[in-house]
Amino acid sequence: MPSLYVHVPFCVRKCSYCAFYSLPLGGEGSERGNIFKYLTGLEREIEYCYTEAPAGVSSLFLGGGTPTVLNYQELDSLLKLIHNRFSFRSSVESLSIEKTVEANPGTIDQEKLAVLRHYGMNRISLGAQSFNDDQLQSIGRIHTSADIELGVKLIREAGFINLNLDLIFGLPGQTMEDWKTTVNRAVSLTPEHISIYALTLEEETPLGRRYCENSPSKHDNASLPDDDLQADMYGWASSFLNSQGYIHYEISNFAQAGFEGRHNLSYWQGEDYLGLGPGAVSCLNGIRVKNVQDIDLYRNNLVSGAKSLNNGEVEYLSQNQRISEYVMLGLRTTKGIKINLFEEKFKMNIQDIYGYKLVNYIDRDILSLEDGWLKINPAYLFVSNLILQDLIL
Repeated sequence: MPSLYVHVPFCVRKCSYCAFYSLPLGGEGSERGNIFKYLTGLEREIEYCYTEAPAGVSSLFLGGGTPTVLNYQELDSLLKLIHNRFSFRSSVESLSIEKTVEANPGTIDQEKLAVLRHYGMNRISLGAQSFNDDQLQSIGRIHTSADIELGVKLIREAGFINLNLDLIFGLPGQTMEDWKTTVNRAVSLTPEHISIYALTLEEETPLGRRYCENSPSKHDNASLPDDDLQADMYGWASSFLNSQGYIHYEISNFAQAGFEGRHNLSYWQGEDYLGLGPGAVSCLNGIRVKNVQDIDLYRNNLVSGAKSLNNGEVEYLSQNQRISEYVMLGLRTTKGIKINLFEEKFKMNIQDIYGYKLVNYIDRDILSLEDGWLKINPAYLFVSNLILQDLIL
């Protein structure tokens, strides 16, 4: 049974590092009218998926964009569409369904939170990013550190007991002391989950155009923390969060016991997922599809009877691609890959596939193979992307 991701492509203002498909949403007029186009298209896409894909899903994740930029009536319409068409059943029988919504400080209030609770949304991922107001402004965030604290207060008062805070390190001008202050202030708010990400520079974003090496408009990048400092930031945060009772269960993710993000774990374990909305990605039965990143095309195609899932990008994954992605995603987690599950899924022995390359990494203590699990040595987690790229078949 797949997990369900719904892309809500709206935000107050696009952050200078964001490469996801989203549109700025004003108070009135044509910008607000895009919500009607979105909901109309989504209703048609859900109808299509309901008849041609499994109606049952194992988790729900509303991402964006910023889903909570919608007003409470629009949120109600969105969630009603989803819950009228899909049934939810946890992949772990003893656990409740995980239903996550991404939110930004300054876009949540009591009415919106009440709507989310009404539909059983039980996990909020709040885009804090930093507790340094100057750094927040430098990357185009709309909120302040005080807004983060107010947002957490509202979320707790509304009865949510599963909160994630997103944090970014490697920001322009960020020092180790800045980063320690941000992480300490995040922990002081006692979220059940904390995600830490290194700043990623995409060339098509304003920040990328300023700092990317290959960008024709590149400016001086002296204010960006170098690789060594970023590695120190990551290492310090990992040790500190562990000391505060957070389990480091995936490269970028830390959770109190029992609060690991189950929706994202389904991705890392190579399970199927269904993505709805413009720009969303699905992967079902080895076929990966990306919807068109244009709200007008998305809505008009669906209303005219076309199937948006076939108007975006379609990729039929080969066996080698499926193995490579399973290994890359599985090794992101600190548990790693369970060898017998790998063999059951692919009918092949992982050591026969990777041969000397695997032996070499194990001999160098970069990977370990113990008690039926293949995993990365925690000391190499920060540079794991280089190792994982080497394991692509």
